[in-house]
Amino acid sequence: MASGSSLKRANEGREALVRLTVGLESISNKLEQLHVDIRSDRKEIFGRISTLETRVARLEAHGTETPRS
Repeated sequence: MASGSSLKRANEGREALVRLTVGLESISNKLEQLHVDIRSDRKEIFGRISTLETRVARLEAHGTETPRS
């Protein structure tokens, strides 16, 4: 009886370990995808910021010109 109980606990322990491992792998995959998405978003955002900086610089340069008579 005692060995049957030990075997049952060992099996339950293995099953719990498998569930935890699968859950951890899933979280790891989702985290990696999030990282890829963040890098993509960052690249797009900084590209837009660069475009806006260029436009602002042009406007500022245009604003400092003296009006022609």
